[in-house]
Amino acid sequence: MSKLLIVESPSKAKTLKKYLGSDFEVLASYGHVRDLIPKNGAVDTEHDFAMKYDIIERNSKHVDAIAKAVKSADSIYLATDPDREGEAISWHIAEILKSKNLLKNKLMKRVVFHEITKSAVEHAIAEPRDISMPMVNAQQARRALDYLVGFNLSPLLWKKIRRGLSAGRVQSPALRLIVERELEIEAFKSQEYWSIHLDALKHSHGFTAKLIQLNNEKVEQFSVINHDQQSDIVGKLLLASAGKTTVSRVEKKQRSRSPAAPFTTSTLQQEAVRKLGFTTSRAMRVAQQLYEGMDVGSGTVGLITYMRTDSFSIAAEAVAQIRDYVKKNFDAEYLPKSAVMYKTKSKSAQEAHEAIRPTDVSRTPASVRLYLTDEQFKLYEMIWKRALACQMAPAKFDAVSVDLSVGGDANLFRASGQTLVFPGFMAVYMEGRDDVIAGDEEENESKLPHLETGEVLTVEKIYGDQHFTEPPPRYGEASLVKILEEYGIGRPSTYASIISTLQDREYVLLDKKRFTPTDVGRVVNKFLTEHFSKYVDYDFTANLENALDSVAEGEREWIPLMDEFWQGFNQQLLSKADVDRPGNELIDEACPKCGKPLQKQLSRYGTFIGCTGYNDTPKCDYKRSIGGAAQAGSDPIVIGNDSETGKEIMLMNGPYGPYLQLGLAVEGDKKKPKRVSVPKEISLADMNLETATMVLSLPRDLGLHPETNKKIVANIGRFGPYVNHDGKFKSIPKTDSVFTIDLAGALALLAAAHTGPAPLCSLGSHPTEDGQIEVFAGRYGPYVQHGKIRATLPKSVEPESLTLDEALELLTAKLAKGEPAKKTTARKAPAKKVATTKTVTKSTEKKPTPKKAVVKKTAIKKATIKKGTVKKAVPKKPAI
Repeated sequence: MSKLLIVESPSKAKTLKKYLGSDFEVLASYGHVRDLIPKNGAVDTEHDFAMKYDIIERNSKHVDAIAKAVKSADSIYLATDPDREGEAISWHIAEILKSKNLLKNKLMKRVVFHEITKSAVEHAIAEPRDISMPMVNAQQARRALDYLVGFNLSPLLWKKIRRGLSAGRVQSPALRLIVERELEIEAFKSQEYWSIHLDALKHSHGFTAKLIQLNNEKVEQFSVINHDQQSDIVGKLLLASAGKTTVSRVEKKQRSRSPAAPFTTSTLQQEAVRKLGFTTSRAMRVAQQLYEGMDVGSGTVGLITYMRTDSFSIAAEAVAQIRDYVKKNFDAEYLPKSAVMYKTKSKSAQEAHEAIRPTDVSRTPASVRLYLTDEQFKLYEMIWKRALACQMAPAKFDAVSVDLSVGGDANLFRASGQTLVFPGFMAVYMEGRDDVIAGDEEENESKLPHLETGEVLTVEKIYGDQHFTEPPPRYGEASLVKILEEYGIGRPSTYASIISTLQDREYVLLDKKRFTPTDVGRVVNKFLTEHFSKYVDYDFTANLENALDSVAEGEREWIPLMDEFWQGFNQQLLSKADVDRPGNELIDEACPKCGKPLQKQLSRYGTFIGCTGYNDTPKCDYKRSIGGAAQAGSDPIVIGNDSETGKEIMLMNGPYGPYLQLGLAVEGDKKKPKRVSVPKEISLADMNLETATMVLSLPRDLGLHPETNKKIVANIGRFGPYVNHDGKFKSIPKTDSVFTIDLAGALALLAAAHTGPAPLCSLGSHPTEDGQIEVFAGRYGPYVQHGKIRATLPKSVEPESLTLDEALELLTAKLAKGEPAKKTTARKAPAKKVATTKTVTKSTEKKPTPKKAVVKKTAIKKATIKKGTVKKAVPKKPAI
């Protein structure tokens, strides 16, 4: 009997084929196979929200391969990912096969496994089920909602603000969070306050206490607000103390800290950002590789369970295995008497899923280190340690709190300290934090000397510390994911795409690992919150997510839910058709050229001050930057005057992007004004006179090359910053800057040009060939490479967000165009087209050989992909 198993990923297909043997053919769909047609009417709101799908063009060949395999198969197993999206992909595949009349007298079943191990896969195939239509309907409703919001709101943004903008059901509330935090920061007014401290001494052991009570009144944060007040208090306390303080209270108790729950998608993303410096998309990409399977010497196996989950639960068998590992490798007190159970707080969590854990805890990070890339090892180690720690005993501390009186019990200082007496789970893993608050008791307590009530100690000094309140911090990736989850906006599997979309649309910038809204992001958010407040409301978005969860659980029908949403949303759209264009705000200032009012205006490059008489006759074209920051537009914007030449520095927009120009061209003067492109790393919103002067200082002379005695120059060209020596150019990486690179750094770059570039990241092993698939930074942009095959990444794809499947698609497409195995300096004869193949090959000889042969694509593949082995790094120190 012929059996066909269909999965999403070719990497997973490769792993499963080894488990299932010759009875099964395993094919990959390469992700989604159908999507809504990209035009109006894809969701028919008049006829029960009927959805018009079309096969995704890039995956049509994979659909054809599946259809061909189905013809000769007796049983078809749909083994796409174990979530709603995977369920929907299985349904789409089934619908395509039904439309082709390929399922007559054939068995088609859905199989689900949460880890790719031989036993889990065999168990899933032994217990198949039907496709879950409630889960499919929930996913269809989600897709329809996203379509209706995006397809109707985005054109309104184009009309009212500018073309190319978009609004999303989930991305818009996320943008609102970032903008509102920025407005909080801007509106924040710092307040001064003082804390009063006492340094005491017992024998040679000194410690510090903080004033908590003054004249029988509790001391609050703003009890002391200026220097004079604290000086007066300190003087009185010094007099009252006479150099001595009395211990009025000693309290001792034992404290404990329990381990964090095992990873969910959300907490994994947060910790990967905090501890490993990953982006959320990079964390998910690497987790996908670990889930789909790695060759660890004894064969290919999935190292972790499915990485899209919101459940804290762990299978009983896995808990038993973890506890057994702790028992064998740690002292008895590290193992709790009973298993530690974690209950998911989220109502929408799917408890049938597991938390993210290693598939086999005995497969330690140290034992698989040689088979993993650095980023794979780091993430696996973190997942392994967190899962191990969650079943270990709490950490225990001896905590002491002491009150010291000065001049009687009316004035009290308090000191706290703690000592770790048993590390428990902390011996393995400690959870990271986004923003450690100054004065955090647990993080900052120190060890105190042994003290008894009534004991008199020496006062070394009493003094005040000045403080200023600080604004709330901007969101980083980890804290944004955390707040999205708290508000119920989106679901963990969508957080990475939400963040990527906000950046791709240039609504936010990630600067120093913190999100700042752009001018465009602010305007879009203002427009949506003013005119579509309900649909960017946090509670509304969360309630809609909960409603979709109810559909997935079979508690609610999806069409009435869609109808309820559409009626209100459509009415809102119709009522807002004639709203005013946002972005232009009058300011209380007159134009220095014509006297008419000035206004803040939004251009494609940001916000600037412009004259309201721009469209009048005669036209007034006065423009200037905001707060010293200028944005490029169709007309030049004067930033200031150069201190050396006195000429105006102007920000202008050219065919290759914004540039700075020093002065205007003078008629009859053959020498053109100096122009320098604005580097991409410099935000136009940050362009002031100081920054502009620095940019115009280019090119920079770095000095002479020690071997050739010729100049090395740093500059910016059409393709970005570079160093130039003797006619040879080398791009300056993002980790360095054209403004700060020195002679030593330039020499290192030029030397590296002869040894080849280092990859930006590795996507893992090729599923059917030897060797790694890696992403590099090239002169014309990033590219993906396997062996000798290179494929440039599309502009819309960031290197860190590229998946292995997408990379394989790019490489396959490049291979189909006949990528030569090796470039030669000899002149090559023109290739002849062969009728039986689209692939064109080039001869490496100067003259074509007389013999003609049809070259198959498989032959080209073998010739062009060089087999290699994965470079293995031996860890300096074995991991736990």
